[in-house]
Amino acid sequence: MSWWLPVLILVAETCVVTFSTLRSIFVNRGLRKFAVMIGLMESTFWLFAIGQVVTNLSQIPCSIAYAVGFTCGSFLGMTIEEKLAIGTQVVRIVTNKSTDRLIAQLNAVGFGVTYVEGDGATGPVNVIFTIVKRKQMKELKRLLSQFDPHLFYTVEDVRSSRKGVFRERRDESHGRVPFRVKLERETVQL
Repeated sequence: MSWWLPVLILVAETCVVTFSTLRSIFVNRGLRKFAVMIGLMESTFWLFAIGQVVTNLSQIPCSIAYAVGFTCGSFLGMTIEEKLAIGTQVVRIVTNKSTDRLIAQLNAVGFGVTYVEGDGATGPVNVIFTIVKRKQMKELKRLLSQFDPHLFYTVEDVRSSRKGVFRERRDESHGRVPFRVKLERETVQL
């Protein structure tokens, strides 16, 4: 057995699991074309990796390389997905404090807001909903932490949405705003 065979198996299995992770994410986000293309690459690499492991079952380094490649692929796939930050999320903020300042801050930076008054387990609460791109979550979390470091909020992925108030997006190459929306505060009385 050559020293390079376990290395090839490790690289191939790392690619297989990375592609598998990304394919699953693309399927969940409704990006069919990307999912199909990655599925083709995933299956090609998998056939090579598993073929080499089965052919060389008596070679322990090949089996170890396969297992290590699986582990590395899981980590790499999650890391790439985190960096891509594809998709939209709805953030539900629940507090018993006055939300006027927080709503003003969110509107000032371009986040659309829906506000509802409700009853929680410990009394009256204010609930704020906002929809953000995943790449904007870090900024939103910073604003929420400044408002109240112990604030309760939940984040959920949005499969699809239609219309709404979204933050202005700038065309980085020309500094133009490709679309503009009017931001308003919505209040729903129950």
